[in-house]
Formats: sequence, structure tokens, C-alpha cells
Amino acid sequence: MIHAIAALLALVTVRVDTSRPIAVIRPDRAIGSAIDSDPPGRVPFLYSPPRVKQMLASGLGSVSYRLYTELSIQDWHWNPSGTFSDAARQQGYWTSSAALGAPIVDSYGYILPHRGDTRDQGDDNGYSRIDDGDSGTYWKSNPYLSSRYTHEPDSAHPQWVVVDLGSVKSVNAIAIDWMNPYATRYRVEYWEGAGDAILDAGNGRWIRFPNGEVRNEHPGTVLTRLSGAPLRARWVRILMSASSNTCDTHGSSDPRNCVGYAIQDVALGERDGSGKLRDYVVRSKCGGDPQSTERCSNHQTEMWTSSDDPWHTAAGRVKQNQDQPGLDIVSTSGITRGLPMMYAVPLYYSTPENAAAMVRYLEARHYPISYIEMGEEVDGQYAVPEDYAELYLQFAAAIHRIDPRVKLGGPVFEGFNTDLAAWRDAQGRTSWMTRFLDYLKSRGRLGDLAFMSFEHYPFHACDEGDQLQDDLLREAQLIRNMAEIFRSDGLPDGVPMFVTESNFAADGPSEPQRVEGTLWMTDYIASALSSGIAGINYYQYETEPLNYNKRCERWGNYTMFLTDQNYRIRARAASFYGAQMLTQQWLKPGDTAQALYRVTTSLGENRPLITAYAAKRAGGSWSLLFVNKDFRARRIHVERFGPAKSYATFGEQQYMWSSRDASELPAPNLGIAHSSLRAGNDYLLPPRSVSVIGF
Repeated sequence: MIHAIAALLALVTVRVDTSRPIAVIRPDRAIGSAIDSDPPGRVPFLYSPPRVKQMLASGLGSVSYRLYTELSIQDWHWNPSGTFSDAARQQGYWTSSAALGAPIVDSYGYILPHRGDTRDQGDDNGYSRIDDGDSGTYWKSNPYLSSRYTHEPDSAHPQWVVVDLGSVKSVNAIAIDWMNPYATRYRVEYWEGAGDAILDAGNGRWIRFPNGEVRNEHPGTVLTRLSGAPLRARWVRILMSASSNTCDTHGSSDPRNCVGYAIQDVALGERDGSGKLRDYVVRSKCGGDPQSTERCSNHQTEMWTSSDDPWHTAAGRVKQNQDQPGLDIVSTSGITRGLPMMYAVPLYYSTPENAAAMVRYLEARHYPISYIEMGEEVDGQYAVPEDYAELYLQFAAAIHRIDPRVKLGGPVFEGFNTDLAAWRDAQGRTSWMTRFLDYLKSRGRLGDLAFMSFEHYPFHACDEGDQLQDDLLREAQLIRNMAEIFRSDGLPDGVPMFVTESNFAADGPSEPQRVEGTLWMTDYIASALSSGIAGINYYQYETEPLNYNKRCERWGNYTMFLTDQNYRIRARAASFYGAQMLTQQWLKPGDTAQALYRVTTSLGENRPLITAYAAKRAGGSWSLLFVNKDFRARRIHVERFGPAKSYATFGEQQYMWSSRDASELPAPNLGIAHSSLRAGNDYLLPPRSVSVIGF
């Protein structure tokens, strides 16, 4: 035991390969932040000069705009002024106005009345119109995935509904109540596999029921006996490949009303000898909608759908907790530092015309645009890659008619730690990214992908103790692996990668307020940039109040501040100082090019307790960043560098906050510590700290 401890605390040797850089970055463009939806009425306050000054003090640079509406299955009226396709009745397909008027401060999401999914990635308080128990509602697929707009047979983009019965049950019959337009050809299948049909799509396959191939000639209820003897199944898929192209309840005045598929209800279960169907589907509206906080998945059988029709009405505006900050207040508030900003256009629940109008508006305002992200978190909507790729190309064509120079990208994956898998295609391929790229290539449109983007939320909010420590040790290699995966999926070397939204966990973190969050943040960002990822956007910028996570029994949020319920900033959080360590200590602040170099240590790369990153700053000086995840101080020896000129550190000796009490202030809260160093090449890294040594 004594020998093991001695080995653990041995001098750590650090070597920098100065022969050639592994990346060249501009700090203000490479390390930025992200903004998202805000509480109603708070946008002017959150983007006021005093608040912006607090945000900018962190040192973060470029900004990416996030779309909570895409997560929530809503259409985004990025400009509240605009027109519906059925203007007389204030309904239909929306296009925001590109005309320059009063500056846009607030903008809003709108409920989709033909939504099919029970769950969503936003507040998760909407519901499926398939099993809501209302005969006046129905699900309808996205018209832009029909042959009228793809110029391919409907079978090239089959649309689907998956029914999750919650547990394995005996199934031999299904009754589908079709609306117009209905499927004239469809298949009913069940899932066979070790994994979840939705969450583990690559680990299984869909099998057609013996009588699951159906041809249909009319709307209304179609009852099909799927098999003689019941089969055991939990997930059942209705796969639609040919449409009647008959018009829905909104009439024939708009061709989008007359393509795709529409289902009013689905009954699924076991049919007995007398012909009676024992229906397992539970129907409910959940008593809610996006104005509610109730989760519908607790009340209705979960439905998952391939896409949703963006048709909606003026009455569907979401009024609770989902204001999107207006394009003008964001672009003129100062948070962009005058740099080009990455904007997002609505895609999966909107129209090409609405997205193109937004680009026209931004250019008319002369706001500098770095890139345009196409939607957000399409994998969180469980879209198949070919459907997203088709919409991507339609939207790209509309935008490039406005300006062919605009750089577009995606798919804006929601965040995962392995290659994203989709259901197997005809060739047996499951890689979502590979199939997306192949779709663009096969149509000669790979050039429309100017960048690839994804989000990074690798861990869980409630991780503590050994699990939290393991998270910290895994991160550096984890983000390197993600960069390697996307290249191996076929992403061309000349297409840059961006992490356009990131934080420790997606399920209500407190880590940004704690030292552990700083250890993760600095390690992740430095490792990502050293792995060839072009830019990172850390979420979030806005100074919003702390929230209480009941599962974790802790307070916290994504921000870099400790803010009370009256929006009063009471202290800077640990991640604020982590951002400063990266942008103001390790790198030289500004927009000048700086080079990163490969660093190795005697600890190796298998979850080391200490990681190190080297930068040759603008002006020629060297700077080494060290992340010590050990609970003890560690000595390091830096080879081939002269005496250090500066030393800065931030860790548990400077800051501590437990997250157990919202009224608690960090103690200590000393900020970044600076000190002089004696001559030599050996240095001491404090426990649980981030340190920067300048040469």
C-alpha cells in the first residue's frame, strides 16, 4: 500500500511536442457561449448593458443561438410579424416578415395541432393527437417529405408511427382510424431486439407481422388481424409508403394540405375468437398543453412519429417560459463582441420560406453571420437521417436563393457519447451520420454542408462521489473519441466541427456552480480544441435564477452565476472562473491566431488524474494548462522549457459551494490566484484545480 501511494504521488513528467501545431485557433471565435429561450418578459432585462457586462467578463467570445422551439415540437415565429398561408383565418403555414420594422425583442413558439409525439426534448408537456381521445384531432406528417416536394416516390421517405405499449404484450390486431390524406399502402411491424426501439435503434430490427402488409382504399377505420396466434411485442410500427394525396380538413386551397399521411386514432392489442379487440392503448390529453407543466407520458400510451405537419394557428402561441430572445436585441446587445454570430433557422417544424426570410432579414440588418445551423437536435426528435437530409437540402436551396454564400451546417445532434445509431436501412447500415452524408453525396449536394455541429452533455446531474470522479477522468478521451467518430463516419477533413451547445449534464446540473464543473469544463474545451474541433459554445450565457433538482436534492443551473429568484447576481460561479482560465490565462484574449501543441505526460492517456494542454500564444509566448483532478496536490516536471514567468490557479482552495442551499454563498470565494514561481522546471499543482503556467 505504501509503495502504491508513493507511485501515485511520484513526480509527473510533462513533454510538449513543439515540432508542429495540432490546431490553430482564434480564441474569441473558438471558445464562446450559447443563448436559448428565456422566461417571459425577461428578455430586455437579461440583455441590458449591466447584464451583458457581467456575461462578457467571463471572456467567452462568439455566440450560438439555440432553438428551444425545435426541442418542444413548435414552429418558431422568429419575427412576430408575418403571414399565415390562410391569412383570412389566421392559420396554416407561417412565414415571418423579412421587412425591417421595429427591433425584434421577443419571439415565440407555436403549438402544432397535428403533433404526433407524446414526448419531446423541451418541457415535455405536450401530447400526441393520435391517442388524445379527441375525435376532432389528428396527426399529420410533414408535407415536405412527400413526393410533391422530394420529387421522389413516397416510398423513398416512408413515414411512420411507433406505438410503445410500455411492456411486452400479446398482439395480433390493429385498428387505424385514417383521416385524409390516408396511406394506400402500409406495413405493420414489431420490434425484435435487446434494446429499446427508440433509444437503442441500432440494436434490433423491425419484423413484419404475418398479415402486416396492407393496401387501403379509403379513409376511416381499418381493422387488420395481424397474425393468427398473438405475438409478443412492446413496440409496433406503422410504416407508410404511399399516400392517397387527398386533402385534409383544411381544404384544397393549399397543396400542403393534400399530401402526406393523417391518423386520427390507433387501437392495438389482442383480438379474441368473437372478433372483439382488447385495446391496450390509453388515451388522454393529459389535461395539458405547452401552457401546462404536466408530463403527458404519465397519462397516454407513448406515440413516436417520423415527422409533424407545421400547420398551426395564431391561437397556439406558447406563453409560459419559452420566449425566444429577439434577433435584434441579441445582435445589438454587445454579447457578440462584434464578431459574426452563429444563428439557427427553424427546420423540422417550419417551412423553407420561413427560414429563408430569416436570412434575408439578418442580411438586411447587416448583422455579421458566421454560420447558419439547420434546426436543432433532430436526433432528439428521432428523425431518420434520410428525412432530415431531404429537409436540409430543401431549406438549403431556399436559403441559397437568397444568398449562395451563406454557410450552412448541422445536424446539431443533441449530445451522446458514441456514434449515433438509426434503424437499419436496406444495406444494414445503422450510422446516422454516415447515411446523412451519403444522402447529400448521392444528390451532388455535399457542398451544402459547410460545417458539422453537435451538442455535448455527456453525464448526469446527480453523479457524485466515485461516479463523478470517473466522469472527470473520462472526459478528455471522450471528446477526442467523438471527433474521431465523425471523421470515420465520412465527414470530410475540410468540413469543420463545432460543439454549438454544451454543459456537464442535460438533466438539471449544479456542476457549473461547483469546482467539479470547472475541472470538467476546462478539460473538455481544451481537449476538444486540441482534437481538431473548430469551436465550442458553452451553455448558457443568460444570468437566470438557480433551480432546485428534486432528484439530486441540489440547487444549480447552467449559468456561470449564482442568481436568486429576483434575478439578483449574488456571486460568480466556479464555471465563470473556469472560462477566464481558458480565455484570459491559457490563451491570449482576442481574435488573433494562436497554435495548440500536443502534450504527453508520464501518467499516459488512460483516465489520467492530470491532463495538460499547450498553447503558443499570439506574440510567441508559451502557456501550459493543467487540470489536476486528484484530491491531493501533485508535483510536475516540465521538460525543455525555461523558468516560468507566470502562474495562475483556480480550485477548491479558492472556491467552494455545496449546492445544497440556494441562499448559500461560496466560501471561500477568492477568484483566480496569481503568484510568482521560483526558477526551475518543477511545479506544484494544488488539489482539484486548474492551473496555467506561462513561459
